[in-house]
Amino acid sequence: MSLSELRTKDVVNTLDGKRLGKVMDIEFDERDGRVEALVVPGEFKVGNVIRGEKCGVVIPWQRICKIGENVILVEIGPEDLLDE
Repeated sequence: MSLSELRTKDVVNTLDGKRLGKVMDIEFDERDGRVEALVVPGEFKVGNVIRGEKCGVVIPWQRICKIGENVILVEIGPEDLLDE
């Protein structure tokens, strides 16, 4: 599966049913090429936009439950969310 295919899928948290957005990036281990995390849009902050910064939430690969045709199901609590 390519990044462009992942970017078309909604990411939904199974713990609360909340839609987190679409995949905007991936993180991988440069040593072995394994995907480590997906990045979805983070909280909108005007200051970030003014500075031209992208804000994202990192979802560790271990927290992905299922990648379906139209959706990616993840299981993350507040303690799992890492802002990039």
